[in-house]
Amino acid sequence: MRALVALFVTLGLSLPAAAQSKPPLREVAEIDNGLMAVAIALEISEECDDIGARYLRGVGTLSALKSQARSLGYSEEEIEDYVTSKSEKARMRRKAESYLEGQGVDAKDNDQLCAYGRGEIQKNSPVGRLLR
Repeated sequence: MRALVALFVTLGLSLPAAAQSKPPLREVAEIDNGLMAVAIALEISEECDDIGARYLRGVGTLSALKSQARSLGYSEEEIEDYVTSKSEKARMRRKAESYLEGQGVDAKDNDQLCAYGRGEIQKNSPVGRLLR
């Protein structure tokens, strides 16, 4: 998750002015789930010696998410708050662990996590496309 936030900040990812009626970014499923896929892929690449991250593809995914959020009218402050908030980082970790649990994977078990990663690569899933 730290790598994800650092990547956002390093790339200067920002979003334009927002209308008051928009939901928080955490409630925009396409963006939140996209960030979760990146976070899961990074975790797998850090924990599994035989699996690496496709960093350029990850940057492209983040850029696409940024563009999507921009088109929805979110401001730089909103995106910055979303990706740097300690509570959002903790929430994203819980969300990713819950997602993995739903897939039959204990996120704390490296063997299960790595097997899941290899399976996602074979399926060419959103997580798998971010791994090699």
